[in-house]
Amino acid sequence: MSEVTISAGDTSWVLASSALVLLMTPGLAFFYGGMVRAKSALNMMMMSMVTIGVVSVLWVMYGFKLAFGYEADSPWYGSFSLSGLGDAVNELTNNGGVYPIPLLVFASFQLMFAIITPALISGAIADRAKFISWTLFVAIWVTLVYFPIAHWVFAFGNKVGDTVTGAGFLAARGVEDFAGGTAVHINAGAAGLALAIVLGRRIGWQKSPMRPHSLPLVLLGAGLLWFGWFGFNAGSALGANATAGLAFINTQVATAGALLGWILTEKFRDGHPTSLGAASGAISGLVAITPACAFVAPWAAVVIGFLAGVICALAVGLKYKFGFDDALDVVGVHLFGGIVGSLAIGFFGSSKVNSLGLDGLFYGGGMTLLGKQALGVGLVMTYSFVMTLIIGFAIEKTIGFRVKSEKELAGVDLTEHAESAYEMGGILRGGR
Repeated sequence: MSEVTISAGDTSWVLASSALVLLMTPGLAFFYGGMVRAKSALNMMMMSMVTIGVVSVLWVMYGFKLAFGYEADSPWYGSFSLSGLGDAVNELTNNGGVYPIPLLVFASFQLMFAIITPALISGAIADRAKFISWTLFVAIWVTLVYFPIAHWVFAFGNKVGDTVTGAGFLAARGVEDFAGGTAVHINAGAAGLALAIVLGRRIGWQKSPMRPHSLPLVLLGAGLLWFGWFGFNAGSALGANATAGLAFINTQVATAGALLGWILTEKFRDGHPTSLGAASGAISGLVAITPACAFVAPWAAVVIGFLAGVICALAVGLKYKFGFDDALDVVGVHLFGGIVGSLAIGFFGSSKVNSLGLDGLFYGGGMTLLGKQALGVGLVMTYSFVMTLIIGFAIEKTIGFRVKSEKELAGVDLTEHAESAYEMGGILRGGR
């Protein structure tokens, strides 16, 4: 057997995909920033931007090792080594087998997933969180929640011959999650629900109008997320190959199906489709197809996307029924979208499109795969929700997590950052 050497093509694709995934976080900043009121727009965007800084530093210090290290040979965590990534400069990627890309390239790609996951949570607590408390939360949360869960789902172990060491609990049990339906979206959605409970409702919620201040920004953000998501999903093939092509086309058609499903739901329910609905529908489709993109046929991707658009459009209303103020629908879109996509593999999964995957119920595979998927959904959702409640309450009871009422009413842009997104003084005075 010949020794594996670096593939320039595969390495180039994963590097490009890493950049695409990083772009998703500024895209998320635009998406969330447009959805809040003008007095909170900068704070909302800053919550995403500071996440890039915090997680990038922690990833190099110990995060990558905690998520993908194999020395401890544990199904629950990687290794606690503080050696960073300096010893990985000349290594190839070994994650259930050797890939012809440098380990640092794989680490860079996975870093972008670690960044956007906590950034997604911020939408649930818009308008009312202390910025320093959010920053501290991100550092603690990725350490105790994201890094271990990434190990459970994404770490297939260090394979030498027929021996595999350090595989994650869910990965070793055949739970299929190609690009992060559980580790990213269900994880973030459950955490968003927990933080919404910890911080409580915004002042005036359901009584005062809290409409998006800039729908063009929302659409711009959704477009950047859609563009970057091709790196998120197709890049997870870790090579320029047929699997990447399958993930790419499935990402496109599922997102289109979800957009249509959401605005059709709005048309029948409310009488009119909206631009916010189109943007939210696209995101719900991207979320749902993320775990399934390399395990289902394109026709099934359309069905999964359409179902996600309808289900998520209905799910966002649950916050009014149960009384939790999930400001920007993190629960409705990411938690429910992630559940739809993860469980859908149990029905639509096909070994014909990916020989590494199992057949789902509709392909004669019975309930086996669906049971595995349900295990992944339940474990990640429960751990993330409980741990986030603990972290959130600990911060609230010590340094405080929520801003004071007068600061919330004045707007967190001014009170937390001494800035405003728009300078309206000249316009109000009739100036140019």
